[in-house]
Amino acid sequence: MSDLTRLKFYCDDDRCIDCNGCAVACDEAHELPIGVRRRRVITLNEGIQGKEISTSIACMHCEDAPCSLVCPVNCFYIRNDGIVLHDKEICIGCGYCLYACPFGAPQFPKSGVFGVKGSMDKCTMCAGGPEATNSEHEFEEYGQNRISEGKVPVCAAMCSTKALLVGESAIIAQIYQDRVNARGYGIKDIKQSPTWKIAYYTKDRL
Repeated sequence: MSDLTRLKFYCDDDRCIDCNGCAVACDEAHELPIGVRRRRVITLNEGIQGKEISTSIACMHCEDAPCSLVCPVNCFYIRNDGIVLHDKEICIGCGYCLYACPFGAPQFPKSGVFGVKGSMDKCTMCAGGPEATNSEHEFEEYGQNRISEGKVPVCAAMCSTKALLVGESAIIAQIYQDRVNARGYGIKDIKQSPTWKIAYYTKDRL
């Protein structure tokens, strides 16, 4: 798979204002049940002046998708455009994917020490299910399929500061580079940012 054609997420932390617009838009668009959050905003170094940063986190659709590597029932699919999907009818809710994911993306609708977790749920990059049917069943199981309609994921579309970027690698890198040049500071090469390295350069995974 060409790196140039893979769809990727990237959150420009310098632009994220912790408004949670991306997370709320995701919850609403996909009508997610209570307790399931495909996207969330986290704040690091909270309360420390000058070091506090917020960032939007979800499934990053990693290059090697460690969730898929540990799945005992092979319910994951990696599309030609790099989007990582899974089949909820095959998933047994074992939770191995949650332990393998460096971003804590897999969600389970139920919890409890001995309770059944239910099928895993995660960000689909608004690409629906493994078999794109644009049907009511697909929406109920996986949410909207905006990619098939030529639209960007709703989280990025609703980001008020355009901190959350999605698209092909080279385009995201150019947008980010232009921003760094304009503001005069930041990581000059997006490929050196921790998030990018963890998700898309597995040899550099921490």
